[in-house]
Amino acid sequence: MEGNESAPAGSSGAARYHRDLAQRNRAALLGAARRLFLDLGYDGTSLAKVAAEAGVSRATLFKQFPTKAELFSAMVTTSWATADEQAPPVPGDPLAALSTLGTRYADLLTRPGMADLFRIVIAELPRFPELGRTHFDLGKMPFFDSVRDHLLAEQHAGTLQFEDADLVTTQFLGMIANYVLWPRMLLLDWDPDAASVARAVDEAALTVHARHSVPPRRAQSGRRDGGG
Repeated sequence: MEGNESAPAGSSGAARYHRDLAQRNRAALLGAARRLFLDLGYDGTSLAKVAAEAGVSRATLFKQFPTKAELFSAMVTTSWATADEQAPPVPGDPLAALSTLGTRYADLLTRPGMADLFRIVIAELPRFPELGRTHFDLGKMPFFDSVRDHLLAEQHAGTLQFEDADLVTTQFLGMIANYVLWPRMLLLDWDPDAASVARAVDEAALTVHARHSVPPRRAQSGRRDGGG
């Protein structure tokens, strides 16, 4: 048994032990995979290397991640995961909501290793085009969808007005990414301080709000009309 641990007596205790062990192994494997993918690239990382780095057997790795593609997908999902306590903003104050969502996006893009993950995906695309789709679908899109859904909720509340929610979301997140992330692809010393990032987020929120906000009188009238 890995780690020289023995399972406690009793069926419920044994089940809990094996569940906890599987979770620890999964965390160790994802941590090892992240380090190796970032250091060696996708092609240079093998499942055997990940198992050795994580300190688990190959059999344990294959139980969790039968293929390197599945391991990479799980690593991308973990890299983009947000905290459970980050509840979506309540519609009604779109400027504050945009600032909150923009700050969360900036925090994601400036996580340690995130720029390296983008670089790896871009570099490996010619040989492994599926990596781009994985990074897009499992990484960016869940957050993109949450921002778009909030913009639609604001529109339903009568505080914002637009024709294309996908376009507005793309423009909003793009303004932030173009400052905090994309320069890092070419400039290794690009490292704006927290105040500069916060200013970029605020300007993006103000820009979207100025373009799409509904004047208070119109918003109140819309709610009265909608309520009959």
